[in-house]
Amino acid sequence: MKPKKKHSFKSKLNILQKHLCHDISITELSGLYQVSEITLRKWLYRYETNGVEGLKDSKTWKKYSKEVKESAVLDYLSGKYSHKEILIKYEIRSSSVLQNWIKQYNSHRKLKDTGEGMSNSMIKSRKTTVEERIAIVLSCIENNYNYQQTAYANNVSYQQVYYWVKKYKIDGDKALHDSRGKRKEEARMSDEDKNKIQMRKLEKENECLRAENDFFVSFIQKYKDKYTVKLMCKVLKFPRSTYYKVLNH
Repeated sequence: MKPKKKHSFKSKLNILQKHLCHDISITELSGLYQVSEITLRKWLYRYETNGVEGLKDSKTWKKYSKEVKESAVLDYLSGKYSHKEILIKYEIRSSSVLQNWIKQYNSHRKLKDTGEGMSNSMIKSRKTTVEERIAIVLSCIENNYNYQQTAYANNVSYQQVYYWVKKYKIDGDKALHDSRGKRKEEARMSDEDKNKIQMRKLEKENECLRAENDFFVSFIQKYKDKYTVKLMCKVLKFPRSTYYKVLNH
């Protein structure tokens, strides 16, 4: 694996000028200079926001305020922005930094200004009744899938809410019932009954997959005049072959 090439301030400025003054696209620049499109967009954002100073490498550890951290995490959880779009928007140095903030937030640990340390406060998983789980799931869905707020309001963990909602979307209320003793019940079933259950499960999963594919295709179609299909598929981690297959059908 080749190490990433280090670009000087002058090199960055010269490359961006090709885009700004000579109307060469980001995609074309990426091929000409062997720089990823995401990196080029970061440079462009910094230049447009802070001028030429934005292209200079910082000699000190970059600090982030708790407001920036929270905004970046909430943007990610909203589903409106991709991971890479958030890195550019908030000028976050690396993907691992953002992932760490998301992990802290999902674990109910308070995000603080860089250098202030971390809080160990965390809402742990707790036992719930099936009625509670159904009520929590419905509340989460009604609040636009705000897992974090739902978890706090009901004194359960983020992971519990996320898991229950995922199960509910596949199999409805019955998926939220206590599964203890389920294996014994399945052992008494005939092969035909087991196959029927498996088929229903596969149908649900296929339905979810079709919905996901339709969403990505619609999104790409909406923005294809602004970004290339190749770039959007790469950012969304959506296979181009699947995109064209769904589109043609």
